[in-house]
Order: sequence, then C-alpha cells, then structure tokens
Amino acid sequence: MTGLIDKPKEAELARRLIKGDEEAFEQFVAHFRQKIFQYMWLMCGQREDAEEVAQETLFRVFTKLPQLENPEHVRPWVFQIARNECLMLRRKSVFAPTQELSLDELMPASKQSGGERKLEIADWSALPEDGVLRSELRGEIERAIQALPEIYKSVVLLRDVEELTSEETARILDLNIDVVKTRLHRGRLALRQTLEAYLRRPEAVGHTQ
Repeated sequence: MTGLIDKPKEAELARRLIKGDEEAFEQFVAHFRQKIFQYMWLMCGQREDAEEVAQETLFRVFTKLPQLENPEHVRPWVFQIARNECLMLRRKSVFAPTQELSLDELMPASKQSGGERKLEIADWSALPEDGVLRSELRGEIERAIQALPEIYKSVVLLRDVEELTSEETARILDLNIDVVKTRLHRGRLALRQTLEAYLRRPEAVGHTQ
C-alpha cells in the first residue's frame, strides 16, 4: 500500500529504478502519482489540471531519473519537477487563480481566554481519531488550504503535508529559509482560524464528545 511507503522506502525505490529494476516501477508510480495529484489539486483546485500535471511530472521524473544524484532526496526532487510543471501550465493560464485573498482576510482574531479550542496545524496527520470527525476535518483542512494565498499554500503543502524540511522547501520554491518559516507560520495561523470556526460548530463538537 502506498501509505506504507516512507522516505527511506522512497529512496530504496529510487535506487532500484536507477538500477533498472522494473518491479519498483509500479510502486513508485502509484505512490508518487497520488502525492503529486493531491499537491496539485490543493494548489490549483481543478482535478483535471492536477491529473495533467501529475502525469507530466512522472514522465519528466523517469526521463531525468539518471540525473538524481542522491536517492535520499527523491521526494523534494520529485516535487521540484512538479512545481516546474505547475509553473509551465500556469503560463498557459489553464488554472491561474481568479483572485488572491489578502493575509488580513485570513488572520485569526486575537487569542481569548475561555473555553475556545485551539488547534495548531503543525502536522497534517495530527487529526482526531474519531473516523467521522477525522474525515470531515480532513475535508475542512483541504478547503482551507485551497483558500490560502498561493505564497502560503505552497509552503504549507510542502512542509506540513509532504513533510519536507524547511531547507528542502526553500530550494524547491527558490526562497530563503527565513521566508519559508515566516510564510509557514502565517499559513498555519490562517488554517487555525478556519479550523477553530469549524470546531466551534455544534455538530462538530457533538462528534468529539
């Protein structure tokens, strides 16, 4: 199952592919196609465009595979290619955003004492165990990420969803690490505001009791 493929196993698959191991091909495709599709769908909001980028990215990956110098870094390498494919598609105005929300529209209100629940988005997988709430909250997170301004969305996806380091994210997005950390912090604050509003709903609270 693709969910069982962690970073060390990704590196192992990459090494096997470089050596010409055909059995690793299907596993690599299934795993990274799903990850790239999710990344691009949340970035552009259009499944058709995400599918196109995922297919083109995988094609580029396999044509450039001999250029991969360090299999341990295969995940950021793949997402660097995905980002380039995304930029190429955007130049064609296929899924260019019609508007970009300002940070002021997304920032949470000042913290208040009392019974309000605070949820820090530091890990994509840090969701409640209840199956129904987990599914609903995941959908809410996806919608919240899609609503982020692109400069924050790209950092949140790479750091919190794909679990890349700040250094890897900076290289992919061609930013310095301080900018990555700042945008990540602001993006997480914006997501927290959305999720706090969701968790204050009576029906959401009912699931957690």
